[in-house]
Amino acid sequence: MNATKTTFFTILFLCICLGSIAQNQNAPTELTVNLLSSPGRVLLNGYPVNLDVQEATLRKEQFRFTEISTRRPVFGWLIPEGTNNMLQTAYRILVADSKQKLQTGNGNLWDSGKVFSSHSANIPYNGKPLKPGAVVYWKVKVWDNHGRESSYSNMSQFKTADTLSDYATDRYPIQKQDEYPWQITNLNREGYFADFGKAAFGRVRINLFSDYGTDTVVIHLGEAARDGRVDRNPGGTIRYSRYTLVPEKGSNTYIVTIPADARNTGPQAILVPEYIGEVTPFRYLEIENYKHPLQEKDIVRETAFYPFNDAESYFHSSDTILNQVWEICKYSIKATSFLGVYVDGDRERIPYEADALINQLSHYCVAREYNMARYTHEYLIHKPTWPTEWILQSVLMAWEDYLYTGDSRSLAYFYDDLKAKTLSGLADKQGFISTRTGKMTPKLLQSIHFNGKLRDIVDWPHTGILGLEKEEDGETDGFVFTDINTVVNAFHYRAITLMAQIADILGKSDDHAMYLKQAVRLKQVFNEELFDKKRGYYIDGIGTSHASLHANMFPLAFGLVEDENMESVLDFIRSRGMACSVYGAQFLLDAVYGAHDAAYGLQLLTSTGERSWYNMIRSGSTITMEAWDNKYKPNQDWNHAWGAAPANIIPRKLMGIEPLEPGFRKIRIRPQPGSLQFAEVKHPTVRGDVSVKFTNDPGKSFQLEVHIPANTTADIYIPFFSRRQDVEINNQSAQYKRKGDFSVIENIGSGKWVFTVER
Repeated sequence: MNATKTTFFTILFLCICLGSIAQNQNAPTELTVNLLSSPGRVLLNGYPVNLDVQEATLRKEQFRFTEISTRRPVFGWLIPEGTNNMLQTAYRILVADSKQKLQTGNGNLWDSGKVFSSHSANIPYNGKPLKPGAVVYWKVKVWDNHGRESSYSNMSQFKTADTLSDYATDRYPIQKQDEYPWQITNLNREGYFADFGKAAFGRVRINLFSDYGTDTVVIHLGEAARDGRVDRNPGGTIRYSRYTLVPEKGSNTYIVTIPADARNTGPQAILVPEYIGEVTPFRYLEIENYKHPLQEKDIVRETAFYPFNDAESYFHSSDTILNQVWEICKYSIKATSFLGVYVDGDRERIPYEADALINQLSHYCVAREYNMARYTHEYLIHKPTWPTEWILQSVLMAWEDYLYTGDSRSLAYFYDDLKAKTLSGLADKQGFISTRTGKMTPKLLQSIHFNGKLRDIVDWPHTGILGLEKEEDGETDGFVFTDINTVVNAFHYRAITLMAQIADILGKSDDHAMYLKQAVRLKQVFNEELFDKKRGYYIDGIGTSHASLHANMFPLAFGLVEDENMESVLDFIRSRGMACSVYGAQFLLDAVYGAHDAAYGLQLLTSTGERSWYNMIRSGSTITMEAWDNKYKPNQDWNHAWGAAPANIIPRKLMGIEPLEPGFRKIRIRPQPGSLQFAEVKHPTVRGDVSVKFTNDPGKSFQLEVHIPANTTADIYIPFFSRRQDVEINNQSAQYKRKGDFSVIENIGSGKWVFTVER
């Protein structure tokens, strides 16, 4: 072979290899089954092991892994970036009952063939019936709008449950991680004080040495410290516990076992799985009466949590307080996930709708995880709690689940329950609902699966309970309860508005029309009867002239305020400050940012006052607290994720990343920086990561850098300065539409883009 031919074949070979590499790089990744990306992860006693599911089923140890429990699971994947404006045009899925068959391209359970579709999530299985208790293998390839065909993805596997159903929500097992102290201090030969840096739910494993086997060692665990020791009397439900050990002679490893708490292991509580063992929240550990040398790795905290990838989300800004607020709120979502269900904190460990909605939104923004939220929401449908508004929040949770996942299965399965949760059965002729006018019948209570009586809550706690004396204010801003309650009816309006959309999605046209009609009528009478035109804001209810923060922030958050009244309602809201609980703060910030008052939103998020997230940090907690301070709820705990609203408010509202179409098929990116000079965020979605970064010179210039995942489009909002402003995309002049204070560039495709506007 001459040199010319050799060169030709060498180049041809390289092209083939490079083409193959390019194809592999463009293969789908992050394959999901029933929205779970790692159903093949195997755990032993809570710790990940290096086995796949097939191997684990053949061994005798008590391995744990997710079991897919539906007859027709749904598949999904992420599409890696190639070029800008990348959309999927088709896919092909292969499913097999053995690894060997799938490796040879034999989808003996299901070969979808080439399906022309842009859907990359929630693709229902449509092959041969899956066998219970079997391991299943699958992979997928895609075609894109640039004419490229990818290679097949890496193989994914899952095991089906022993019993299969038409619908269920699958979850991961709880995981453990060993953590070592951040710092250990020798207490003058009396013992040691260890600081793990952050509180977490777990237990202690410790190496101890004894000369004779007769000495007694005391272990103190706690969430709070005082004067370099574990605080023995921290107050409220802030956790402290004491344990004694009598080490055997020589060197041994001990697990400090946590006794069951009568309250948080009661009939309504969610129990810790047996393979994890009972846990308690603590940051600090003190060893008393121990004089032998102690090394860092002699003390281990076995931390329990629902699987969580810290790298999936990120936020940093030019404001150091805002950064700290983000960190405590993000960490709170991970730290309080130890039961695989959202609970109210360690005191009760009971799911509540109010906690669950805030947990849900925050979890979506810090991790690519949807099943824990869905499971909790569905649990609460059949085990609801007593507040009227919290029953209504089930509809809100159902909607957010659909909006973030694009998966309508839960809506369809629980549709009749969601209709009941609107509480339309409590409505009078005008459309107002009330629990105090004789309409709370046994039939209605049965329809919402509640055995008791509903009671309006507004916010929590109320005056005169839970350690608050009658002269001490609760968290309701003096709200006056009447038969027709403004806050309750604002929630009802939001619920029926969403039910109209849910009915439309599910093709229930009569219900869609009915709920739209109810919503239009309620909005009209709401503003006629509850809005004080002379003062320019809402009263607490019919029969009182009192006006509270809550009676105004909820209507504003839920779209009840007419445009001409927006500014007067905002003025009143600003005049009240943070006159609500950490739970109410979710809706206050939703209302403020929804009205585009970025300056006040940033002021609330970065406040250093007593009623602020910074005060939680200053008080010493590393997980968000149940209340702003002990004085506002004397029995509060220090591990309550309903205080973590900024974990979703910062990505959703300040950075402006929200789904415009279900499952992030279309995204709105509408940052509201206020005076913030710089910020960047990474927000995981069901279609991939959305990244946003801005540099802001208020009133003069604004630069926005975004990364939009493949198979999506976005509407981009940047400030509107004046008609003579210059707007550019990637250094090229751009066309935009003005919407209020924003310049809007519509239908931007996937990839990396830089938008600038200058006055």
